[in-house]
Amino acid sequence: MAKIKRNDQVIVIAGKDKGKQGRVLRVIVEKQRVLVEGVGIVTKHKKSNPQTGEQGGIIKQEAPIHISNVMLLDSEGKATRVGYNVVDGKKVRVAKSNGATVAEVKAAK
Repeated sequence: MAKIKRNDQVIVIAGKDKGKQGRVLRVIVEKQRVLVEGVGIVTKHKKSNPQTGEQGGIIKQEAPIHISNVMLLDSEGKATRVGYNVVDGKKVRVAKSNGATVAEVKAAK
């Protein structure tokens, strides 16, 4: 079970985009990386493809960043570590800062 999952609100705690917040678009478990909306923007030069009708040019897109460089946001908008508790026989993620489950944190936003 991953501590950070898709659609979680996170904040970047290290690197060139330190302090930026965004939603997790994708988690790449094998490489321990996450793709965060609006974070880690890189420039990609794309070649046009007349067969498929794709246009070429310079494209800006998000690049994956290491999962250790992001932290989950709690209901107050602060960075928090993630722990686990068993509630009604199910393992749930819990914000260490205030003890709220991650589902409650998402509902508060």
